[in-house]
This record gives sequence, structure tokens and C-alpha cells, in this order.
Amino acid sequence: MIRLFHELSQECSKSTTEKYSTSFSSAIKLLHNDLRAPIYNIYGFVRFADEIVDTFHQYQKEELLLEFKKETFAAMQRGISLNPILNSFQITVSQYAIAPELVSEFFKSMEMDLSKTTYNSNGYKQYIYGSAEVVGLMCLHVFCEGDAAMYAKLKPAAQSLGAAFQKVNFLRDVKADYEQLNRTYFPGVDFRNFTPAMKKQIEDDIARDFNDAYEGIIQLPAKAKFGVYVAYKYYLSLFKKIKKTAPANILEQRIRIPAYGKAYILAKAGLRSQFNLL
Repeated sequence: MIRLFHELSQECSKSTTEKYSTSFSSAIKLLHNDLRAPIYNIYGFVRFADEIVDTFHQYQKEELLLEFKKETFAAMQRGISLNPILNSFQITVSQYAIAPELVSEFFKSMEMDLSKTTYNSNGYKQYIYGSAEVVGLMCLHVFCEGDAAMYAKLKPAAQSLGAAFQKVNFLRDVKADYEQLNRTYFPGVDFRNFTPAMKKQIEDDIARDFNDAYEGIIQLPAKAKFGVYVAYKYYLSLFKKIKKTAPANILEQRIRIPAYGKAYILAKAGLRSQFNLL
């Protein structure tokens, strides 16, 4: 039965999420059960595209990404794909009326990763929008469950949350991006001479994104609020740890939140939720 194939496809996206990101998979499990599969489906799609441009160095990445892009839009048009990740993604795109333009913008940023190694201010904004903000908007479509007014109201906050997560990832992954992939996303930043002033300018920008995002999180429907809030707190804690790290050490280590730290964040968030303090 076709239902079994769709279920298997979504299990693949769930397994992909759990394999690649314990933090996100933990946060997704805190969403209402109705919302979990669609968010897994979005993450699986994004993860596969990201893997092509970041790790498939021994293969023709341009060709693979182009094929993946064509197969994505074909799946969205047909309503089916033999690629289980794309099949699960098209289910979510169809069910929640995710605009094809968001998918197009995402691929534009992935294509930028194939050739660009440095960014000016405009290029940086364009990359952040396509690689992160549109992913936040895809998820917002799911969280709003067809409520167009709510989507329009929370759209800026969703973009800010996606941007904050991505920028924190950039700081966390500077060593790999700079040394292994020869990428520098932040405009005007030379990591061979990464000064405290440069670091603070980046951090101030990220702090604004986090503040704007929180204003939207507290207005999310109850089915989504707690899971999104926990993901927000995970990344905010990572950001605070990065802020305490000297600029010279950013290139020397990949900063993480240990398991006990994540458990503390979850417990504290649970208490705040229980007393309606989110």
C-alpha cells in the first residue's frame, strides 16, 4: 500500500535527523505529535542538500546538487518520489502549502556554497536568508497549520530564529569552514586576525536575532511553543559559551553543550512551561 511507502519515507527523515543532530531531534520530540513528522521531513531534506555541498568532496558536487534540485521539484509536482527523503519532504510541502519559492531560495544558497568562499554584506544576507531563514519559514508553515494571519504575524521572528541558529553555527564551525572548506561567511572578517571588536560585532548581531526570535516564540501555538523554546535555549546557551571564548580560541576548538548541560536546559524549560513562564 502507498501508505506504507509514505510511512517508511518519513521514518528515513526521522532517522536522518536523529543521526545528524541530537539537539534538534530532542527538541522535535517535545513538539506535539502532529508536528513531529513534518519537521523531521524538513530537516532530512535540508540535511541531505547540506551534505552534498559540505562533505561529498570526492564526487561531482555540482552535478549531485543539480540532480537533487531537479528531483525535489519533480517530487513536489508529481506528489511522489522514489527517494524517501524527497518523498517525505514533498508530503510536508503539499500538506502545509509551503511555497516553492522558499525551496528555490534554499537551493540558491546551497549553490553559493559550491563556489563562493567569502561574502560581502549583501551576499551574506542573501546566503543567510536562503540557508536558514527560509527553513524557519518552512517550519512556521507547519506550526501555524494553515493559519495565514498567524504566519504573517510570526514570519519576521521565524526568520530571526533561523538566522540566529545559522550564525551561531558559523561561529561554532569556524575551524572546519575556514581550514577545511576555505569559507568565511562573515563580511570583512579575517580569521587570521580575528579581533575582539570583530567578534563583538558578530555577537551583537546574533543577540538581536535571538531577542527578535523570542518575541515570536512566546506567541506560537501551544503545540509548537515548548519544542521551539527548548531549541532556542540550546542555541542561546551555545551562543553564551561562544561569547565567553577568546577570539584566538574560536579557531582551535568546536564549542559544544555537554549532555548534562542539555538536560539542565530541558529541565529548567519544563519548569518554566509548567508555571506558564515561557
